[in-house]
Amino acid sequence: MIEFENLWVLWLLIIAFFLLFFISKTKISNFRPEILDKIYVKSRGFSKRIRKILLILSFIFCIIALARPILNNGEIKVRKDFINLAIGIDISNSMIVDDVFPNRFEFAKNKIFSFLKNANDKEISLLGFSDRAFLISPLTNDFNSLSFLLKNLNFSHLKLKGTSVMSLLESVKSLSNDGGALVIFTDGGDNENFEKEIEFANKNNIKVFVYLVATDKGGLLKSENGKMVLLKANRKIGDLALNTGGDIMQYSFENSDMGKLNKIISSKFSAKSEEDEIIKDKKELFYYPLILAIILFFMANFSLPQRRKA
Repeated sequence: MIEFENLWVLWLLIIAFFLLFFISKTKISNFRPEILDKIYVKSRGFSKRIRKILLILSFIFCIIALARPILNNGEIKVRKDFINLAIGIDISNSMIVDDVFPNRFEFAKNKIFSFLKNANDKEISLLGFSDRAFLISPLTNDFNSLSFLLKNLNFSHLKLKGTSVMSLLESVKSLSNDGGALVIFTDGGDNENFEKEIEFANKNNIKVFVYLVATDKGGLLKSENGKMVLLKANRKIGDLALNTGGDIMQYSFENSDMGKLNKIISSKFSAKSEEDEIIKDKKELFYYPLILAIILFFMANFSLPQRRKA
């Protein structure tokens, strides 16, 4: 069935039909036919009257093209498969250190924005964690809403101490009993031993991927007693990633690393959740009237009369 996406545009056809009616009523000449035959100038091209009609027809087909005719073949049900993924962002005090610009926390947020752009095959939940974890967004593939929540996550309102990866793992388990993937954006905290976290993750089929947002050189943070403390990246957290079937990546100013991280995760997981999406099977037809409009326009403008004596 042929339909029009911009049906209201067809109202412009009234103008075109009015012009056609006006031209059809216009007299060619006031001379009698026998006199007109004697003084008529023969032409190898179209007459002015015909050219006007061609221009109006061109206008009509332009209007039809603008109305976007489509061939509607009905609806198709498409099944989408998703990988369940949790993202944990470290919100402890150490994330305010500015050894990466503008600071570790804002850098991590920007990386997550970039990650979402490459995560079309995933449903993602977002959690914040320090000495405890809390849910920011449940599993969703509505990344616009997820980005909005992340954008409005303000570090100045949090000011939490400590980095408990175990609390994050426990929260991820509560979201899904089937395990899944967990990506942690963190500076690594200050834990030197992750054996308990590794055991818990493996027991609950959680593959951990770590993205370190800190430098080996580190940066200074003012402690509660007023002293400056040097905080460096804790690479020990890499043991958690490598011993749970995940991976670890060091911070980079290139956004391509988020595409690589997405591919690594996708290669290690098969889709676990399914969703049916209904799409309309449409075929655009606007180019047919558009081509006719162009042809008629050129015929009207370049088939000019070439006069000669009678």
